[in-house]
Amino acid sequence: MRKPMIAGNWKMYKTTQEAMNLVNTIKAGVHAISDCDIVVCPPFTALSNVSHLLNGSGIYLGAQNMHFEREGAFTGEISPVMIKDLGCRYVILGHSERRQYFGETDELINKKVKAALAYSLIPIVCVGETLAERESGSAKETVRKQFEGTFKDLTSDQFEKFVIAYEPVWAIGTGKTASPEQAQEMHEFIRDLISKRTNKDISSKIRILYGGSVKPENISGIMAQPDVDGGLVGGACLKGESFIQIIQGTSPVKTK
Repeated sequence: MRKPMIAGNWKMYKTTQEAMNLVNTIKAGVHAISDCDIVVCPPFTALSNVSHLLNGSGIYLGAQNMHFEREGAFTGEISPVMIKDLGCRYVILGHSERRQYFGETDELINKKVKAALAYSLIPIVCVGETLAERESGSAKETVRKQFEGTFKDLTSDQFEKFVIAYEPVWAIGTGKTASPEQAQEMHEFIRDLISKRTNKDISSKIRILYGGSVKPENISGIMAQPDVDGGLVGGACLKGESFIQIIQGTSPVKTK
């Protein structure tokens, strides 16, 4: 059975002190939970302080992005070596906001995925369609193209070393959520893409998270779907209480 995962993407929120306060709240609320992997992804400015607070907590640290080069004249960028040095185990790559606002392409994300794997970081790789693409009936075609471009030239062994997050762009920060059935349909489709690219054994091991207005109120229904293995949480992870409730609502569903 795939172990559930809840990852919190803090986006461009929280000063360093606010980040430390939030982590301390989360730590206190989840210290007894061992049947769900928990990841927090603060902004770069808070990674070092949060990393120290997470020592021995069982909560993993992730970054929200990275460059694909080890070092170089790339003003304003952060390398995989730098985030690993701060204690990161995970890194979010290909988030729809990176694609939409910063022009990231599947080709660029592919380079980042390969770099993350080369430095023993676990990528949480995002795919998902816009509202127009869903309404036009091309949601699966969009995700298929992203899948093929983002994971180009990866080996079967490499596939086992990352997490995929399906995030319908129309549900991010809008309050709208894909129904459990819509989420399951796309997660099943993604797992089938993995199976065709590798084999059923590998596809059965890879965790696929749902991202898109995940809240305490909807997590149980989403997690009840057979191919949904957790959540990539946005706004609801910025308050300790709601993030804790999501985690608490995740593990019992998958461990019945």
